[in-house]
Amino acid sequence: MVTTENPDTSGAPSLKALWYGPLVGLVVPVLAVVAALAVGAVLLLALGASPLTGYAALIDGAVGDWNAVADTAIKSMPMLLVGVGICIAFRTGVINIGGEGQIILGAIFATLVALAVPDLPSVFLIPLVLLAGAVGGAIWGAIPGALKAYAGVSEILSTIMMNIVAAQILSFLLQDLLIEEGAIKIQQTRRLSHNADLPLLPGGTRLHLGFLVALLVAVIAYLLIYKTSLGFRLRAVGHSPDASRYAGMQVKRSVVQALALSGACAGVAGAVMVFGSISHRLIGEGGATAFTQGAGFNGIVVALFGGLHPLYTVPASFLFGGMLIGGIELQRELQVPAALIVALNGVVVVFVVSSLRLKTKLQRWSEDAVLRRGRK
Repeated sequence: MVTTENPDTSGAPSLKALWYGPLVGLVVPVLAVVAALAVGAVLLLALGASPLTGYAALIDGAVGDWNAVADTAIKSMPMLLVGVGICIAFRTGVINIGGEGQIILGAIFATLVALAVPDLPSVFLIPLVLLAGAVGGAIWGAIPGALKAYAGVSEILSTIMMNIVAAQILSFLLQDLLIEEGAIKIQQTRRLSHNADLPLLPGGTRLHLGFLVALLVAVIAYLLIYKTSLGFRLRAVGHSPDASRYAGMQVKRSVVQALALSGACAGVAGAVMVFGSISHRLIGEGGATAFTQGAGFNGIVVALFGGLHPLYTVPASFLFGGMLIGGIELQRELQVPAALIVALNGVVVVFVVSSLRLKTKLQRWSEDAVLRRGRK
């Protein structure tokens, strides 16, 4: 006889347990941002500025009109692509700090293709430069992956060092080999083929096809991680390399694959940053950081804020893109030092990263509490 008064809850978690975890995962990062903004308000007060006026200017600069929204989306694109790659790497139990270098190599590979076949029709050249960017980033990610898998080299150290190597390669190429003729003192290529320009989206803003490409990459990464056998193997290796090895999985190959896929996402960001820019050139003037704009490192924070989930990384990247774009308006409105905007973003990063451990503990506590309540 089947009864419904005392259901068996000894195995599966209750419906509440399934909702509490994601709810905590959303609330904790949001509260971390609010706390960071409170610290930022103190900094503004210390400078004699009004926090309300400043944050109103920040919001207006980020989403005040369609042009502002478009600028925020453009700023968020490379961070989103890097963040999606970080999700793949972290799910496999490896850490990719090499987004900066992978962006650069993706940009270089894409630029070389555009220079090699400039007359190819747009319908072929645009996918080709994006693919070239992915290949460049994948190669730059696979190298530290192979070093970790087959030589035991820490991927944290190797990916950071690869950033430096990539920056030097960019500087070397733009010293002579790829430099625009007649612009010897400016490290930049000539204006690249119009056929490789990423088309603008309808709406009369600067938003271009790269926005849809970034969203597509996030969806593909989600399907890869959670809906394919490859994704299952990567996540299994991330949970327990020893158990995966015992089950017959190629752990070393999975490590290389994860960092290659992670690098490919960042490489696409490099291609988008070149062919979606106003200048449509690869520019090295000001150093590698001037080109990447810190997207390789900001993407890590975006991924962490999104709970290392490719789809949740989308709104997280838009939030951080809005803070960077809105921060310019805040500085203009209050006439505060530019260093304050950098400090504010740094405070947000510190609070978000620090909240991750609390989020994990609260999720486990809430799920355990619901399960214990269900067994009574």
